[in-house]
Amino acid sequence: MSDALINGLAGAGGGIIAQIITYPLQTVNARQQTERDLKKEKRKVGAIEQMCQVVKQEGWERLYGGLTPSLVGTAASQGVYYYFYQIFRNKAETAALQGQKKGIGDGSVGMLSSLVVAALSGCVNVLLTNPIWVVVTRMQTHTKISKKDHSNRLATTAPEETALPVIEPLSYGTSHVIQEVYDEAGLFGFWKGVFPTLIMVSNPSIQFMLYETMLKKLKKRRALSKQGNNGVTALEIFLLGALAKLGATVVTYPLLVVKSRLQAKQVTTGDKRHHYKGTLDAILKMIRYEGFAGFYKGMNTKIIQSVLAAAVLFMVKEELVKGVRLLLIKDGINTMKPKPL
Repeated sequence: MSDALINGLAGAGGGIIAQIITYPLQTVNARQQTERDLKKEKRKVGAIEQMCQVVKQEGWERLYGGLTPSLVGTAASQGVYYYFYQIFRNKAETAALQGQKKGIGDGSVGMLSSLVVAALSGCVNVLLTNPIWVVVTRMQTHTKISKKDHSNRLATTAPEETALPVIEPLSYGTSHVIQEVYDEAGLFGFWKGVFPTLIMVSNPSIQFMLYETMLKKLKKRRALSKQGNNGVTALEIFLLGALAKLGATVVTYPLLVVKSRLQAKQVTTGDKRHHYKGTLDAILKMIRYEGFAGFYKGMNTKIIQSVLAAAVLFMVKEELVKGVRLLLIKDGINTMKPKPL
């Protein structure tokens, strides 16, 4: 089994576990990012309070709306990312060693090379998995409208129709969302938000650059210590992953908000402030109607969710990689042992 495949599978496993643990925070954050009701915005609601409101008004299942496609997306994204990351990383390490032979560098992959490797891996990941995240965002931001609420809306707009028992369908599964996106914009609709997402590959690029830089320094410090042990514990991996993700999230959060706005269901009638024709249109309307503060809606929730998810992902991934390699070594030893006659 290749090192790239081991890292890809370990990344997928770590991503799934982190996703399940932090998914309710993701759902709340997606709603905060796409909220454009000025009346609701006047009263700031924290993540915990908003989760309680969702449970009370819509039920526990809405906190996990879109979980199935999200898990598929997480497994695909992390698997694709780590697979190509390891391939590009191996090439970068080979190039660094060749450079050392020519008298260039010390043979290690530098910070700039790490950034390029992470960016290339991120671009491949975005182009392949963006359709999945369009579906997930739609399902996370979809809210159920009760019969009572719908009747109130009808009463304020068309009194003669209040007797009609029309409510929004409670069924909003993956197939329904896929059909809805296709009906709205065809195949192109599944790549909504791809431009800010491609720019946002700088997030994992910065994240991995910070992570590997801190990890390298920690291992070097351990190697120089009296014990001479450069091993890193799971807790240390957890903390390094959290710090790296925190720095990356603060820098790239505005792009995440724009992406969520584009991928959420567009309001084609009524207030034009709620309808975005594209990335530039979304940015200009957000600046005009909401100010720069609009680009940081739900940032507190996102920091908590993303830092926790990244920390869990790194910790689980490293442990899975160690476990698989250990099993492969043991299998190799067992196969080399002579069979009893």
